[in-house]
Amino acid sequence: MDARLNLFDNPTAGRFMKHIVSAGHGLASSTLPAATQELVGLRASQINGCGFCTDMHTKDALAAGESQLRLNLVAAWREATVFTEAERAALELAEQGTRIADTAGGVTDEAWANAAKYYDEEQLTALVSGIALINAFNRLNVIVQQPAGDYQPGQFG
Repeated sequence: MDARLNLFDNPTAGRFMKHIVSAGHGLASSTLPAATQELVGLRASQINGCGFCTDMHTKDALAAGESQLRLNLVAAWREATVFTEAERAALELAEQGTRIADTAGGVTDEAWANAAKYYDEEQLTALVSGIALINAFNRLNVIVQQPAGDYQPGQFG
């Protein structure tokens, strides 16, 4: 399978990707736990059907020491006992922030308040920014049908 556009060799895509990848590097240095960032990126990618980002976030999380069990259960996090309450709040915010069109009001006040119980303003900013960023990456990859499966951990690091 080939992508509809070659995002890696196209000059316009290269300029665009340089900026959004840079935004991701800025989030990596935030105080939001790296594991939470990976779990949120993985869950949004699953919802959006982005195979490339699902592959990437799974492999990067494993390389960073995340357990296979927790990664296997991200899609069913509500029933899984392996996530902290803070991670559950982040996953809920990620789901609602990804499925904005599914409800008239977007993210509920309850989901926001729950996340705010566990994360300070700096971490909430990183969480919201990360949700927005992964959704941008997902949409780009889904639109061009970027193939999944060949990603190597840290490939874009």
